[in-house]
Amino acid sequence: MADISKKTEGLADLLLGSEAIGRGALEGGVNVVASYPGNPSTEITEAIRQVAEKMNIYVEWSVNEKVAVETAAAASFAGLRGLSAMKQNGLNVALDFVSGISTSGSKGGLVLVVCDDPSGITSTSEQDSRPLARSLDFPLLEPGTFQEAKDMTRFGLELSEKIGRMVLLRSATRLQHARGRTLLGALPDENRKAHFDTSKQYVAFPSLPRHVAAKERMAEAKEICKDSVFNVYEGPDEPELLIVTCGSCYLYALDAMNLLDLWDRVGILKIGTVWPLPDDLIKTHMAKNSRILVLEEVEPFLEGNLKELAAEWAAEMPMPTFYGRRTGPLSDTGELNPDIIITAFMEILDLTYEARPPAYDQQAKAMVEKLVPPRSLALCAGCPHRASYWAIKNAEVLDTRDGFVTGDIGCYSFGLFPSGYSIMKTEQAMGSGPGVGYGFGKLGQFDMQQPVVAVVGDGTFYHGALPALVAAVNNRSNLTLVVLDNGATAMTGFQPHPGTGTDAFGHPAEPVLIEDICKSLGVRVEIVDPYDSVAATQKVLEFMNDEQQGPRVLIMRQQCALQMARSGKLYEVWVDQEKCVGEDCGCNRFCSRAFKCPGIMWDAQAKKARIDEAICVGCGVCAQVCRHGAILLKPLSAAQGKDS
Repeated sequence: MADISKKTEGLADLLLGSEAIGRGALEGGVNVVASYPGNPSTEITEAIRQVAEKMNIYVEWSVNEKVAVETAAAASFAGLRGLSAMKQNGLNVALDFVSGISTSGSKGGLVLVVCDDPSGITSTSEQDSRPLARSLDFPLLEPGTFQEAKDMTRFGLELSEKIGRMVLLRSATRLQHARGRTLLGALPDENRKAHFDTSKQYVAFPSLPRHVAAKERMAEAKEICKDSVFNVYEGPDEPELLIVTCGSCYLYALDAMNLLDLWDRVGILKIGTVWPLPDDLIKTHMAKNSRILVLEEVEPFLEGNLKELAAEWAAEMPMPTFYGRRTGPLSDTGELNPDIIITAFMEILDLTYEARPPAYDQQAKAMVEKLVPPRSLALCAGCPHRASYWAIKNAEVLDTRDGFVTGDIGCYSFGLFPSGYSIMKTEQAMGSGPGVGYGFGKLGQFDMQQPVVAVVGDGTFYHGALPALVAAVNNRSNLTLVVLDNGATAMTGFQPHPGTGTDAFGHPAEPVLIEDICKSLGVRVEIVDPYDSVAATQKVLEFMNDEQQGPRVLIMRQQCALQMARSGKLYEVWVDQEKCVGEDCGCNRFCSRAFKCPGIMWDAQAKKARIDEAICVGCGVCAQVCRHGAILLKPLSAAQGKDS
């Protein structure tokens, strides 16, 4: 990642949206950054973490998003400046505290960066976080460019401190993961000291007086933001069509306008201070236009607010015709892009436009189908989660009581798909595997006989599984909890968690072991290596048939395959093609078709399996899967390995 600590004011740098936000936090004098990793927000904290020690900034990967915001808020209460970053799903975890601080207020600058994921590219939803700003009375900033991502973060910290309220900054996937030219500002040399004024209280009650105060602070924010440089109009004085947009949709609109050369017919009003809205600016431009196209992602938040304002001003000016997510022609789900916006222009302005000849599209599609092999969602080669699911699947077959798996969010979500043998049947949120599994475990009085296995990752165990486990102990739920422990928060980039023994900077930290927590609760807990397929299967089967009422925890512990690939393979693996029976295997290419590790390839010419040495991490599980002894191993830890 880029070094965001450069001190050259006025230097132009090419920054990711995430890095630009991180740089803005530095320019805004941030002191404490606490976050929970989750794409597309992860790189914000990573960018700051890399320079934090030399800039005397405290950075942590918190146990969950609620704790992260609470940590940043504590800094604010002590007069420092704090920032917390998370994805939209994480906001739900933090919401209880966030709703409380909406009435209690804050002191030092406090910014909550929420990175939404339109189209749910790396998420279980494409939740739009913006309505929260209106419902809880928070100022909402939404950058449309990389420069704004930096500048708005700095401004957000300053605005928060002026009005004594947390400020929301909403970004989205495409801005976070793209790069753009960003002009750097000055870094502050202020050395703040933390001190909590004990004459003050930051509490959420009495609610009515504090709600009144919150409204007053929002009115102050509106006055500060009404002439903001983040709200800009471009185009003719009286266009045929007015675009009102925010966020990354602004860049899409610029592309579409340039491609169609519409600058003499269409105007763009970009809103950066999305809540509270700059009413006077909007009224000025709305009065000149009879047609308005609202471009935003994902919900019609801006569109609805504009219609509300238009209704209030109906006595002063005619109601314009609105186009957008709610009224069409845009879809009410998914991302926008220049092509979608061009199509909307064509419909509204009666234009014709052909990006490329249809014959070219057909030829390109044919070439893609010919040259690009089909690929499904898959766990990495050698992933211990695949081995764990293989053991659970086999145990459920041996058990014969139609058992099933409840799960949640992480790499192991692939248990929903063929790569994980489709054994996961529920998946809602982090920690909901144990939570839903706990609920199923209490249905025995209704004659439920199916065994339930709940799976959770090691990071998620600390994040959201503990309440369900405590409830299972307290209420004696018949639950088998399998912790898929691969030693890191792997899906988001191997950030540490309380069990890894390191902090955000890689310094040694006291580990809080999963097995110790379980033992302290009086829960039966054992550890098994999922790479030992027979032992893992037997242990899952044993736990499923434990007649003692209450929960039991089986930890399937093995290093993430990506980390293993860096540290070195356990085994050299190859296929003895003379022993391989190919399609005559008991389940038709059992190793490559049923086990599904991408390190096992099908040699169509020889009609035999083979190992892709470039992908294989040498875990050795496939040798246990092969029923004919055709997959061979040689340990790489010894000078002279022996075939097995």
